[in-house]
Amino acid sequence: MDRRSNILDLVGQTGRVNVNDLAGRMGVSQVTIRKDLDLLERQGLIRREHGYAEAVSPDNLISRLAVHLDVKRRIAQEAAKLVTDGETVMIESGSCCALLAAELAASRRVSIVTNSAFIADYVRNGTAQVVLLGGDYQPESQVTVGPLNAQCAQAYHAPWLFIGIDGYADGQFSGKDMARAAAVRVMAARCDQTVVLSEGSKFTRPGTVSLLPASAVSRVVTDDSLSVVTELELQSASVKVHLVGAT
Repeated sequence: MDRRSNILDLVGQTGRVNVNDLAGRMGVSQVTIRKDLDLLERQGLIRREHGYAEAVSPDNLISRLAVHLDVKRRIAQEAAKLVTDGETVMIESGSCCALLAAELAASRRVSIVTNSAFIADYVRNGTAQVVLLGGDYQPESQVTVGPLNAQCAQAYHAPWLFIGIDGYADGQFSGKDMARAAAVRVMAARCDQTVVLSEGSKFTRPGTVSLLPASAVSRVVTDDSLSVVTELELQSASVKVHLVGAT
């Protein structure tokens, strides 16, 4: 992993890091760190303020994509193996989900139904046909939610729904936004199988809002940092677990 990826991981984990501390951690000069931070800020991945590097909004997908990018890309590539040419899939918002959509748009001729305006734009140059569900727009997360979103989703049926999560505990997947959680449940009801895409670190903490029970999820695609205890718990709920290497 290169230095800038390490910086993004550290800022993403802590929210705010002192520039002097960063230089010490990375073993380079403060001048070099400041150049790295200037570039990352121009790319919209961090925010600079008074000697600190700060994370942008936790809902900002550009920033989230950059954290653990290599692992997320492997998760997306593994999930893409489930989809065949000609299929229609539903994809909810999230960094792993965005990378999956990009993988499908680059390698398959599929139809993607999504409530994520970010994903719709992210794959605009690929081969996929994209349907963006209407609804109330959340500008931070760039997703549509609400009654109109649910009504639009009812018009579709798909074999697969791919979703991200913010946490997992006691057999329950969770998020952090009530409206988005409701949108996920509506989309799940229109699909044969729901697949969770997430780094293993998300399975070590509970989220804020109940999303789906493990019994409503058919597969999890994650990295091999997932604990054996959690893997066995998921398997006992009839969830198939796909692990990818974290390195």
